[in-house]
Amino acid sequence: MHRMTQIHIFLTGVYPCSYLSEQVARSEVVSENISDPSLYCLLSQNGFRRSGQMIYRPACDSCHACKPIRIPVALFTANRSQQRTWQRNQDLQIKVLPLIYQAEHYALYQRYQAARHRDGDMQHNSVEEYSDFILNSPVESRLVTFYLNGVLCMVSLVDYLQDGLSAVYTFFDPDLDKRSLGVFNVLWQIQACQTLGLDYCYLGYWIKESRKMAYKTQYKPYELL
Repeated sequence: MHRMTQIHIFLTGVYPCSYLSEQVARSEVVSENISDPSLYCLLSQNGFRRSGQMIYRPACDSCHACKPIRIPVALFTANRSQQRTWQRNQDLQIKVLPLIYQAEHYALYQRYQAARHRDGDMQHNSVEEYSDFILNSPVESRLVTFYLNGVLCMVSLVDYLQDGLSAVYTFFDPDLDKRSLGVFNVLWQIQACQTLGLDYCYLGYWIKESRKMAYKTQYKPYELL
């Protein structure tokens, strides 16, 4: 078993917080290129996340709002709203793909960023920047793709851990709000964990003061680190 003391970690400088306005943030970043599945699982259990090749966790000086959250899938029970969302999307076709570039994925990513994150840094990502973020992973990762009547409507980047699935990033058709595709994606991942005999669905960080993060506590029961 790996020990956290064997991992080299550096502390970043201060930068603007992506979630809380007028706040600044810092991160702990793993300096090694992690490819060992057991080590990456241990890091995930200790609150680290992945973005491209970078594995990090918040380490802010005066704020501890970011709480790693995961769903113990054996105990999960969908509420009525989630059950309706599950039934509403049973007509979607789902394919699990390796990390390969496809133009329709990138086009959907651009539409999603323009509609949902107009002021974000990723709105104008080039193909190279998109590929570095979505398709560049040192660990076992897959693209879960969802199609409606043969047309791509959602892509979810998922890491496969020894004890669960980790939802890294998801983008979807902004014109299909009534389908609650983001909710369906989480429900699909929970079911996939159950089918694969995995214990947890990792949802990243939950921030009580962030409206964008509020949805993560709707999947119950959940665990916070």
